Amino acid sequence: MSELGLNTISFAGHAASSAQFRMLYSEGMALVEETAAYLDGQGRAASKVLPRMASVLYAAESMRLTTRLMQMASWLLLQRAVNNGEMSRDQVLAEKNKVRLDGFNVDRNAPGWNDLPEAFRDLVERSLRLQNRVALLDREIYRPTEAPIVPDNQNSVKAQLSLLQTAFGNT
Repeated sequence: MSELGLNTISFAGHAASSAQFRMLYSEGMALVEETAAYLDGQGRAASKVLPRMASVLYAAESMRLTTRLMQMASWLLLQRAVNNGEMSRDQVLAEKNKVRLDGFNVDRNAPGWNDLPEAFRDLVERSLRLQNRVALLDREIYRPTEAPIVPDNQNSVKAQLSLLQTAFGNT
């Protein structure tokens, strides 16, 4: 690493183009497909026999679930495009501003939550875990880079030794 920390390695940037990302991408897209199939089939049938409060909650949560998954799918597609050289980082940054990776949490204490079908609640929980992983990767990849401030005439080891000497009164 150089004196100014300019030769640091971006592990998040590497992870975003690695086999880990491909697995995350596959998992995300599979969850989108699984959720769509559930909501169009088994979920639709199950929602028709729910008690009134749970039925209203199911409608609201299914919209949140769909929105959450579409936001994550958009992010995953953008990241795949930059990984494949189809878009530049600047293009992705401009498009990424339209994607929300937070703010779609669930109130598990809401009236009717426990009456929702278990398969539906499982999809919600899995989507939240995936959302957290994607949001974490997003913060790591796209956070502003900050170089450590090191005085011009001393390296970081000298700076630490100086601090120790000051702390213990040894000059």
